[in-house]
Amino acid sequence: MTVVAQYETLLSRFIGYVKVNTRSDPDSTTIPSSPREADFLKSIAEELTELGLSDIKTDPDSGYVTAVLPANDDGKTAPIGFLAHIDTADFNADNITPNIVKNYDGKSDIKLSDDGQWTLKPSEFPALHNYTGETLITTDGTTLLGADDKAGVAEIMTAMEYLLNHPDVKHGEIHVGFGPDEEIGTGADHFDAKRFGVKYAYTVDGGPLGELEYETFNAAQAVVTIQGKDVHTATAKGVMQNALQIGIDFHNQLPASDRPENTEGREGFFHLYKMTGTVDQAQLTYIIRDHDRQKFEDRKQQMRDIADKLNATLDEPRVKLVLTDQYYNMREVLEKDMTPVELAKKAMTELDIEPVIYPVRGGTDGSKISFMGVPTPNLFAGGENMHSRYEYVSLQTMERAVDVILKITELNRQA
Repeated sequence: MTVVAQYETLLSRFIGYVKVNTRSDPDSTTIPSSPREADFLKSIAEELTELGLSDIKTDPDSGYVTAVLPANDDGKTAPIGFLAHIDTADFNADNITPNIVKNYDGKSDIKLSDDGQWTLKPSEFPALHNYTGETLITTDGTTLLGADDKAGVAEIMTAMEYLLNHPDVKHGEIHVGFGPDEEIGTGADHFDAKRFGVKYAYTVDGGPLGELEYETFNAAQAVVTIQGKDVHTATAKGVMQNALQIGIDFHNQLPASDRPENTEGREGFFHLYKMTGTVDQAQLTYIIRDHDRQKFEDRKQQMRDIADKLNATLDEPRVKLVLTDQYYNMREVLEKDMTPVELAKKAMTELDIEPVIYPVRGGTDGSKISFMGVPTPNLFAGGENMHSRYEYVSLQTMERAVDVILKITELNRQA
């Protein structure tokens, strides 16, 4: 395929998307979690209409915008779906100003900010060596970029535009969906998998070229709330119950080796990411992760046991633990039917892209959607150093992602 000639709108589309702040709000209870997400999704629905897709809907329960590209073949091809999320992570997303670095030499430092404060260095980020001769889109050092996952949104849109402009390319029915709040872990909670109407789907939400993911963490959140007893320190002996100290005691009973900074691969962890409080009351918030379901359950039980043990030593039960499962390892679903994985592997292989398959130390909306009855592995979208001021993406990798989407639709006709 002559990519540049076919996908000339990809860069401008992507730049237009990332300039819009769509950061999700973890403290909100609305769907979507922020009005800016709802506004952006409205603009996506309008773009889908302008492109000429059908059955464009906004689901009030999930916030998802979905649409259908009708089949133009004999009608015997099973419908297939592609999904991406529109929100960005918890890093500055105001006034995003992308920089475009053409024909990168693969070795030079890239100055992000004019004052030289922020620099993208191959010595710190060796993956830059992989992009010799390519066009990179970076930040200006003050914000994230938003390639996670507006690269995926732009790639799906561009693939649909290509098919609409080339009716000679035969395909079955294609369903697309764009949702909010993936970055705060709630995006797919209310996704209507049955109404989406496909047997298999793909999230386009991965990283560098070739990533194909179908194994994720099992995930839970743990909130430990501690009610202390605050009295004057002069008369504290035998009376004070310091909630902060009890919180420290709780944390110290978790294995130090099982922290994110000490683990890799399929090694799970407990991650304390928020601790607030006073002597009177304290709260610790953790995420629990493990690829193995039994080990995941054991980790939750370990936390219950620590809470029970501490409460047994106190004057009254003061430690309250609330565990909330967030998502499960999609491999449990996909290993029963590897069709979408094999289809993606074949698509990449035929495009001379080496599939890069490994257990993801995280999750995607596909983790939840797979357990809703639609097996949904994850395809690369191109982003590097996501969620940070050092985020960047290769235009050529984004073009290859469009190629993969189109090749999957082609191979789906043969399946």
